[in-house]
Amino acid sequence: MLGFAMAPDPAPGAPDQFIPLGSSPSRMRLVLFLLGVSVLFCYIDRSNLSIAAEMIKGELRISDFQLGALLSVFFWVYASLQLPAGWLVDRFDVKWVFAAGFFLWSAATAATGLMHGFAALVIVRAVLGIGESIAFPSYSNIFSTHFTEGQRGTANAALQIGLAMGPALGMYVGGRAVGHFGWRPFFLVLGLGSLLWLIPWIAAMPNRHASARVAFHSKVRIIDIFRMRSAWGSCFGQFALNYSLYLLVTWLPSYLIRNRHFTMNEMATAGGVIFTVYAISAFVCGRLSDHWIKAGHSATRVRKSMLGIGLTGIGASLFIAALAPNGVVVPVLGAGSALLAMAGTNSWAAAQTIAGPRVAGRWTGVQNFVGNMGGAGAPVLTGYLLGRTGEFYLPLGIAAVIAWMGTFSWVFVVGRIEEVDWDLETHGSRLPLEQPATSGTRP
Repeated sequence: MLGFAMAPDPAPGAPDQFIPLGSSPSRMRLVLFLLGVSVLFCYIDRSNLSIAAEMIKGELRISDFQLGALLSVFFWVYASLQLPAGWLVDRFDVKWVFAAGFFLWSAATAATGLMHGFAALVIVRAVLGIGESIAFPSYSNIFSTHFTEGQRGTANAALQIGLAMGPALGMYVGGRAVGHFGWRPFFLVLGLGSLLWLIPWIAAMPNRHASARVAFHSKVRIIDIFRMRSAWGSCFGQFALNYSLYLLVTWLPSYLIRNRHFTMNEMATAGGVIFTVYAISAFVCGRLSDHWIKAGHSATRVRKSMLGIGLTGIGASLFIAALAPNGVVVPVLGAGSALLAMAGTNSWAAAQTIAGPRVAGRWTGVQNFVGNMGGAGAPVLTGYLLGRTGEFYLPLGIAAVIAWMGTFSWVFVVGRIEEVDWDLETHGSRLPLEQPATSGTRP
């Protein structure tokens, strides 16, 4: 079973030293399971509007461009709050910061079922973005503290499985529920029911002050992260990854129904299959990457290889899907989702290693801030192009090119996948009593 490595006690008097919670491995396994479930709810909640998109479009009588804007408003808010969210989870107890965000986004999901106007739906989707903004900075804060380099592939795979199963269950179960009962009951039941997750989370996740150890907060600033060449590479790499992911999350149901003429049930089955393949690939690739690292291969070689192959593959899949006949479009997109999972599992593992436990929340906030501009841009640009052309050829082609650019960014712009020596980077010299660490790449 997966173990959880704890950092050693710091040398007396060493400043700016991060010391992790002293938690048992079995307790942290439960925390990992709960985090996997939380990201499942996270991605059901952010993708569920796309399931009901055609119904909402007809009910509210809005244009394709308005629908695209409605699908993207979550991402604009979510992305813009990544920097303060990263600071929050590094500065305060991640247990309670995450619990507050989870409560807010679940309540917003339930409230969506009560909204009857376009402006009201925009507002409630913005609130959803506020709540979910703390998710990935929190995950990185926890993983960089409690997991070794050879365990982070598997740990991040748990998130990627939840990420994929959210849209998969949302489309397969939610598509059928929306077809039978309408979209409003689906949102209400999902939002209120997910609040039960908070009960085991509060019981399982230890308070930061419960440990006799003390967490000293790093003085690394956001501007210090932006000075790193590797940060710019990982940010655009995440942008490319998210562009493909959220194109599928937000527009796949409409694409299958409108352009491929699937029924609601056929769309639900196809979408469920595509994202289930993503989940299986995430598990396999996460375990495989950890196995290679434990066998002696460098994190740089393993992470960059999987990121490069994954992004190149999803780009090719989207390009082929634009031209493929109906009979093969689902297998093509399924293969693409498997390759996208390969990249997604390793993108956050790479960031957590480069940032280290003291700065993981802030680095993730920066990377997710830039990365989710892709999530914000994909839905609205796709909606605009659909309104002009009525076809998905151009949106899929643009996503393919962006994915290939992301390959270049991860492989050639990001430096070695090693922890930055933040004392050397921010103070110009290593502080005394600290163990040397290899430095990231600067511009």
